[in-house]
Amino acid sequence: MAPVQFWFEFASTYSYIAALRIEAVAGSRGVPFEWKPFLLGPIFRRQGWNDSPFNLYPARGRYMWRDVERLCRKHGLPFKKPTVFPRNSVLAARVACAGAGQGWLPGFIRGVYEANFAHDRDISDAAVIEEILGTIGQQGARVIERATSAENKERLRRETETAWDLGIFGAPTSVVGAELFWGNDRIDDALDWYSAKGGGPCPSM
Repeated sequence: MAPVQFWFEFASTYSYIAALRIEAVAGSRGVPFEWKPFLLGPIFRRQGWNDSPFNLYPARGRYMWRDVERLCRKHGLPFKKPTVFPRNSVLAARVACAGAGQGWLPGFIRGVYEANFAHDRDISDAAVIEEILGTIGQQGARVIERATSAENKERLRRETETAWDLGIFGAPTSVVGAELFWGNDRIDDALDWYSAKGGGPCPSM
């Protein structure tokens, strides 16, 4: 059975919480998963939005920020409301695409999320991304060069298109076979579904 696909967006508040939880939660159950970066902007535009719904609908936005504060406290995660929301996440997503399957990818993902939602840093700034890569032992400039190649840019476009074709409309979304589980609060349901459908634990984890 294919691993659970964890689709995430670096500008997404709930993706931040989910991305910093999923390794421990999936690992404790022995369920394999794969990181699937994509961009929400094109998905939102197809739904008729030119901005995050949390900005377009102020009441929803106020609720989200308070909810995120509560959830970060619950899970012991640092949080500082970013001064810009949503931040441009294209470069970070391209780097994540370029790092698919590599051992440094989870550390990079955590670093980007913490930069954005714990330290209020501009994750669209190549210098910030290069610094994050350096902290996990990568040659930042070289990785960014590979991430911004025409081939890798197209890869991210294809991944975002795949997300749309799967029916994904927000982030994070966990995909198990043909089933979608939207939101940080549906991670456990996705892992339960995987196990119930015969995925079972993954011995390597």
